[in-house]
Amino acid sequence: MAAGVWRSSFRDRLCKGIASRVSNGPCRYSSTSTASGAGAGAGAGAGAAAKAKIPPSGKKGRLLTGSMIGLAIAGGAYVSTVDEGTFCGWLFKATRLVNPFFALLDPEFAHNLGVSAAARGWVPREKRPDPAILGLEVWGRKFSNPIGLAAGFDKNAEAVEGLLGLGFGFVEVGSVTPIPQEGNPKPRIFRLRNEGAIINRCGFNSEGIVVVAKRLGAQHGKRKMEETSSSSSLPKDGTKQGGKAGPGILGVNIGKNKTSEDAAADYVQGVHTLSQYADYLVINISSPNTPGLRKLQGRKQLKDLVKKVQAARDEMQWAEEGPPPLLVKIAPDLTKQDLEDIAAVALALRLDGLIISNTTVSRPDPVSRNPLAQEAGGLSGKPLFDMSTNVLKEMYILTRGRIPLIGCGGVSSGEDAYNKIRAGATLVQLYTAFAYGGPALIPQMKAELAECLEKDGFASVQEAIGADCR
Repeated sequence: MAAGVWRSSFRDRLCKGIASRVSNGPCRYSSTSTASGAGAGAGAGAGAAAKAKIPPSGKKGRLLTGSMIGLAIAGGAYVSTVDEGTFCGWLFKATRLVNPFFALLDPEFAHNLGVSAAARGWVPREKRPDPAILGLEVWGRKFSNPIGLAAGFDKNAEAVEGLLGLGFGFVEVGSVTPIPQEGNPKPRIFRLRNEGAIINRCGFNSEGIVVVAKRLGAQHGKRKMEETSSSSSLPKDGTKQGGKAGPGILGVNIGKNKTSEDAAADYVQGVHTLSQYADYLVINISSPNTPGLRKLQGRKQLKDLVKKVQAARDEMQWAEEGPPPLLVKIAPDLTKQDLEDIAAVALALRLDGLIISNTTVSRPDPVSRNPLAQEAGGLSGKPLFDMSTNVLKEMYILTRGRIPLIGCGGVSSGEDAYNKIRAGATLVQLYTAFAYGGPALIPQMKAELAECLEKDGFASVQEAIGADCR
């Protein structure tokens, strides 16, 4: 029905455009002369005089205009009859035409422009259902697919609805700090296009939890109104399709302020303010761009922190669905002992999940040969894939598959997502590949992932989780 309204609107705009083109286009000499002749009561002689005023190129102009109008009418007629799925596919593919333009812009300006476009709905909206093989249930929520957008893209929850509409199974916003902060000086984002990588040292630039809470509150209220007005109800198994912000699941990533001396207090404040709007919460203790943050990954520090944050979450009043799951995002630059300590804490405190991993401070080949490798900050993208996947696999083994893991780092294709899942990931996130590939990458990845699962004889994503560790 929505597609029909859109196509009707498209036809109306098309007709107006044609009328404007006819009155103001290359034929304007003819229309003006005709009007003059009519106003003066001119006869055949006046008409002939008017025709004589048309420049020699007028006939070519009329022919070109006529051809354009004909093509527009034919295109509009075809659009009005094409099915919604096909048209949706066209829109996603068309976004590839914009990518070269974004590549010419400053990286941070291009990023902000992309967020603004999604916030205003200037991005395609996925209307096609995801392949059934990609669906899975985690934390009592149904994910239509396991591919999500990592934190760092929509830091201030400006474009949640638009990003979920692109077809991600889930979107994670943040990191959000209690007090607004500018982050590190610019420039702070560097493209390594040939390596499919990015180096950033943003430093938790954030508008703060109050601003973000207002945005998420408005989104949550809109979702509630839609649910109330809808005649649909929960499935018989009790699981809920979608989350608090729309058709997909929303994660909220919490960070600490750079100058804060009490990290736990910052995370607790984030939980108290934002957890009611989140389908899951993330404690980010692994960014390399906030001094001292990664020290919180130590066994004692992590245990104390998680206990305080869990207590803050659990002391709040929750409806029947209970509090949001709590996850911790860790770094890829960890020793074997570090991983064992984190796994022990996660199991002992019954942590709901781990995100593996954040960016790396190392510069693996071929990045090490790039002059930009000397820039400080965290490296993301393709060069991070092997390192983060190895950590993911190790953590899956250490936790004995008892804790949902989100695989993040270097994912740029459906095959990459599949390999993360086989290494132990229940869900997968991307960021850098999305920054380079744009919206068209999302349906492509989902199709590739479904093909990989079917090729190896898996009936679902759930069956493939940890396949390489068995």
